[in-house]
Amino acid sequence: MTSVPAASIREPLVDDRATRHPASWWGMVWLCATEGMLFACLIASYFFLRGAAEAFLEGGGKYPSLGVPLVMTGVLLSSSVSLWWAERGIRQGKLGQLRTGLLVTFALGVLFLVLQGTEYAARPFGPATSANESIFYATTGLHGAHVAFGLLMNLFVQGLVWRGRIDSQRYVAVRNFALYWHFVDAVWVTILLALYISPRLW
Repeated sequence: MTSVPAASIREPLVDDRATRHPASWWGMVWLCATEGMLFACLIASYFFLRGAAEAFLEGGGKYPSLGVPLVMTGVLLSSSVSLWWAERGIRQGKLGQLRTGLLVTFALGVLFLVLQGTEYAARPFGPATSANESIFYATTGLHGAHVAFGLLMNLFVQGLVWRGRIDSQRYVAVRNFALYWHFVDAVWVTILLALYISPRLW
């Protein structure tokens, strides 16, 4: 009787390229969709309060500073570029490129959170100061939590890489993480336009 190696039983090879969009990918799509609706509600609340609440700007500034947020935007968009480069690398079987891209993406994500902490520390008002500050902290703080969760996902994917669980045929975990991270970046751009840019336009 022919014996089957234990390794092949524990970890069967599955070619992720055989299915254009695996079930886990669709799960991530639905997660991003539901989270996107949550942020849409927060941003809609911001515009509602700005137009309806008399005390919206009481104790707060009308025009939030753009310096640090613009730097944060550049950092986060750069992290999307490095992640795209990493994903492109694994599609070509370049594990070194994947590892480097994931590390750069992680470092940029950490830098984003550090900059966000710097921005919070520099704001003279707290979330209880006004409706403006309350919705500002709720929206940007929730986004920061999503970035932090994305960093944990990054570490998980890096662990899979170092354990040999990801290669040019099995990289659905990289695809799923990339989808989530690009979504988080897109949400930040929307927040920048709504909370930082729009008060300067009307």
